[in-house]
Amino acid sequence: MDVRHGRQTPTSSVVLPYTETLGERAIDLYKRTGRTPQPWQEALVYDIRAIGTDGLFTHSKFGYEVPRRNGKGEIITITELDDLFAGRKVLHTAHRTTTSSSASLRLANLLKDMGYEEIQRISRNEVYEKAYTYSKQFGLERINLLDTGGSVDFRTRTSVGGLGEGFDTLIVDEAQEYTDDQQNTLQYVVSDSENPQIILCGTPPTLVSKGTVFPKLRRDTLAGKEEYTGWAEWSTEHIADCNDIDLWYECNPAMGYQLSERKIKAEDKSDELDFNIQRLGYWAKHNLKSDITVTDWESIKCGSVPKLTGKLYVGIKFTKGSASMSVACRTEDGRIFFESVDTRPQRSGDVWMIDLIRQMDPEEVIIDGSGAQSILKAELEDIGFRQIVLPTVKEVIVANAKFEQLLYSQEICHMGQPSLQQVSTNVSKRAIGANGGFGYKAQFDQMEIGLLDSCILAIWKCSETKVKKKQIISY
Repeated sequence: MDVRHGRQTPTSSVVLPYTETLGERAIDLYKRTGRTPQPWQEALVYDIRAIGTDGLFTHSKFGYEVPRRNGKGEIITITELDDLFAGRKVLHTAHRTTTSSSASLRLANLLKDMGYEEIQRISRNEVYEKAYTYSKQFGLERINLLDTGGSVDFRTRTSVGGLGEGFDTLIVDEAQEYTDDQQNTLQYVVSDSENPQIILCGTPPTLVSKGTVFPKLRRDTLAGKEEYTGWAEWSTEHIADCNDIDLWYECNPAMGYQLSERKIKAEDKSDELDFNIQRLGYWAKHNLKSDITVTDWESIKCGSVPKLTGKLYVGIKFTKGSASMSVACRTEDGRIFFESVDTRPQRSGDVWMIDLIRQMDPEEVIIDGSGAQSILKAELEDIGFRQIVLPTVKEVIVANAKFEQLLYSQEICHMGQPSLQQVSTNVSKRAIGANGGFGYKAQFDQMEIGLLDSCILAIWKCSETKVKKKQIISY
């Protein structure tokens, strides 16, 4: 009876053209351990280890995503084994110490299966063949092949790990947890190598993942924005039925090898999103680590339009090439209701904002954005409107802090505008000033952060108004 196997080619990939590869050499070494790679593993090693006519790696950086328990770590081990015999120095990093430690043991076992002997103590006068040393200090493991000088250091990632050390290959295991701070440090450890390579592997980010580098690498590489970079993934484009067996085979190349239908049937599928991410390779469209989460945003959504009281406040934010307008007003129950009015290109002029302000007759208009704010202020003064605030940096910091406070205390509310929600739940904080102040920035280039910023400005001034309390007279 024929065994059904998972898809052996990626569902999406970017592989630069090549005619030569060191992949065959790496696979031959691996087979000397008595193991046989799965077809998809062998093909991916060939792509990762492709070389150009100059002898340099075609892909200076290569990222790949495979759902859990498919054997993606074996690809790393194959490349590390090849580097050891080529005399290269490798830094293997992982999010957890247990992961990096397990990877060191896996590589040591391969050397043993090839007939190599572990040397506990090196003698200066002895020449060693088919021998290696293995430092087993937990979290600081190191394997050194004595006849070539090749080595692999295993480390848990930190924002300072690797400083001052030089390597030829950087391995980023559990890449879904790889942060910008860590990348800013680690990417330079291979800068001095004559032929550097960075390999990243992992799964799509889950609800608790903190990494930002892996999703960005995927997005930019698939969009053709990265140079000397390759990518491969096994994934579903949309959230799918967890019981779709055909999709299991499409997204899990190890099906029919170490994975089986029975094993996946036994997996918990009660969390549909988590199963899609971890078993089907689904990449969530919204950023799962936004500083404002979907849950946060939904918690202040109104079921119906609240009764508004008091004065209207208008916030306007000029960003690169666009202008956004929003409004805020007190509600009868003491909260602040806010809403985005519009975002238009700056080339459209200011007339649309001026006309709306004339109609709304707000208590104040708050305008932020160097250069353009002064122009709009002058135009509003020409029509006789003078309740204008041009906030200082210090006041912008206060406005953002106030917004965060009101958000988490649920003292502000909105009607769930899709465009505003999309931006607001895909943001990260950016530093303002030198004393811990912050603002927000969009995590995707196509999103206009001015939508949120203009709301924050309007909410800030509206929050300074006192809540009117009913007077109670007793006799």
